[in-house]
Amino acid sequence: MITGIDEVVKKASTYLSPADLDMISRAYELANKAHEGQIRKSGVPYIMHPIAVAGILANLHMDAVTIAAGFLHDVVEDTPVTLDDLREQFGPDVALLVDGVTKLEKIKYKSKEEQLAENHRKMLIAMAQDIRVIMIKLADRLHNMRTLRHMSEEKQREISDETLEIFAPLAHRLGIASVKWELEDTALRYLNPQQYYRIVNLMQKKRVEREAYLNEASATIREKLGELNIEAEISGRPKHIYSIYKKMTKQNKQFNEIYDLLALRVIVNDIRDCYAVLGIVHTLWKPMPGRFKDYIAMPKTNMYQSLHTTVIGPKGEPLEVQIRTWEMHQTAEIGIAAHWAYKEGKNVVQGSFAEKLGNLREMIEGGSEEAPSAQEFMESLKQDLFSDTVFVFTPKGDVVELPKGSVPLDFSYRIHSAVGNRTIGAKVNGKIVPLDYAMKTGDIVEILTSKHSYGPSQDWLKMAKSAHARNKIKQWFKKEKREENVAKGQQMVEGEIKSRGFDVKEAMSEANLKEAAARFNFQGAEDMFAAVGYGGITASQIVTRLVDKMRREREEQNPVIPEHKPTPSPSVTRSESGVKVRGVDNLLVRISRCCTPVPGDQIIGFITRGRGVSVHRLDCPNIATEDCSERLIDVEWDTEFKHNFHVDIEITGNDRSGLLNDVLQVVAETKTNISAVSGKADKNRVATIHMTISISNVDHLHKVVERIKRIKDIYSVRRILST
Repeated sequence: MITGIDEVVKKASTYLSPADLDMISRAYELANKAHEGQIRKSGVPYIMHPIAVAGILANLHMDAVTIAAGFLHDVVEDTPVTLDDLREQFGPDVALLVDGVTKLEKIKYKSKEEQLAENHRKMLIAMAQDIRVIMIKLADRLHNMRTLRHMSEEKQREISDETLEIFAPLAHRLGIASVKWELEDTALRYLNPQQYYRIVNLMQKKRVEREAYLNEASATIREKLGELNIEAEISGRPKHIYSIYKKMTKQNKQFNEIYDLLALRVIVNDIRDCYAVLGIVHTLWKPMPGRFKDYIAMPKTNMYQSLHTTVIGPKGEPLEVQIRTWEMHQTAEIGIAAHWAYKEGKNVVQGSFAEKLGNLREMIEGGSEEAPSAQEFMESLKQDLFSDTVFVFTPKGDVVELPKGSVPLDFSYRIHSAVGNRTIGAKVNGKIVPLDYAMKTGDIVEILTSKHSYGPSQDWLKMAKSAHARNKIKQWFKKEKREENVAKGQQMVEGEIKSRGFDVKEAMSEANLKEAAARFNFQGAEDMFAAVGYGGITASQIVTRLVDKMRREREEQNPVIPEHKPTPSPSVTRSESGVKVRGVDNLLVRISRCCTPVPGDQIIGFITRGRGVSVHRLDCPNIATEDCSERLIDVEWDTEFKHNFHVDIEITGNDRSGLLNDVLQVVAETKTNISAVSGKADKNRVATIHMTISISNVDHLHKVVERIKRIKDIYSVRRILST
């Protein structure tokens, strides 16, 4: 354990430059001066704590900025030194890190729990900006746990609880095993001293026998490795007390039933040797079924890699053997720091670990945006960060880690939010399953999507288990509602301008829109249109401002505003289909049955042989060929045509009594006629309902779809091609 500044500098000098060491020394000098006269509860000078924190960070091979911030992490909270002082003397990075670990003490909170949650939220959001924040906080917590005996019993339990709940899982997430195990073991000592010391005594009683057993097994392996000229370091691996305690409580086992109390660790030079050692171990002793894990081919999400196997050892007792390279061993011990790069003054995390951290940041930032309170934010985050996990595969063999109990919806949103939003079903191990199927480790998951899906239903928020997926679903509803309101508002404003006899393009010039938005305190035109769409302001109010200048110019030219006459349209062909063909007369026009377009859809005409013009949706696959391009013609909807159109939709959901009746009732409430309906359910209790409904336009269709999506147990609604 490092206890002095000289030891910190000596350790850091093994991998940092003289300029870096100078920054560390200056940080110590400022901390020493700032904390002068302050004493810890243990009676030692306060500066011993920052020295210990900086020492832990140096042992983890952190960069100079982090170690300097380790020395200074308490100065803003406990001394007159300000963040501006740190920014001026050490730069913005050190100030950012110190600010990230500084508690929010000066704000009034309703309760102690609320303050604690807010402090955690602040720390984690700072961590999303710079992962080094949590490294300092872990070092700070580790030293506090080492000196916890000087606190009151109540404080010991409170701090130990928080350590097990927040900090040990974070250390695990970042792959820092050396910190994680010590935090857990120390916390258990104060939370359940009786069980802690019982396990310690049981381990001590067997210690001599265990060491003799491990020495015998080591000698046997070493002899075989010598025959193959494989260099290796073999040592006994101490089993941590908290992991034994957890196995005993979770699996309801006695101490003598824990298999991996006896463990050997074999460290070799390269991956090829890892598998060679595995072959030797399995040749020497019989492997126990189901106890082999290859974390080299399939690393854990915190980048941990090793081969784990349990065999029936020399005396018929179970023996666990871990096999890894030196590089893997370094990653296992110091985690994220093993993936840190110090090049050209940049401090970045390299390799696939950077992608994992990106997911972590997205999770934290998304949770912070959506959660209304700090407590809800922490509860949401714990489900994703700190819960048990399942590992499932994509069809291509990629591994995706999710919280235990996750469903295909969680998987689809982890792949990409666009995949999640278009989800209409899922296959697990080749079989269709409900969207609320609880996935198991090893499942191969394939998401079924459709570009014609109408997006998430409200029921998805109840089905999704991960905070990440729920946040994405909420964002979709928020965005979709906004886009609908913007479009609706813009349409209402344009309609109002036309009704007053003004030119829409002229009235809605960029300058006019900007001025009108500012006049009504909107940040831009989109916000203004959205407000019109949801009824926050009337289209009439907006248009009065937009056409004000044009109206005054007209009045100056003519005392009486002349009657507005619309510009004559080009020659068009109208038909009973409700579609107009520009510039062509006497053509038969009909709606295509393959994609059944309705007013509001983007459409195109296709000149058929002998049957006039067939009208298709612009995204219809039947016209997306080069052969068709010469026979396409511009068409548009006749806004004066009042008639209903048939549309086919597919509804999927959990098969339950009354589901079809609920769907029919909701459609009837929208005053929509149903032309045909059929349904079926498969053996996985997934119900599929096909329905042909009679609607007037796209807005009418969206209204029906939204109402159906609100029905309990509905998974998805999508528009399908006509049969």
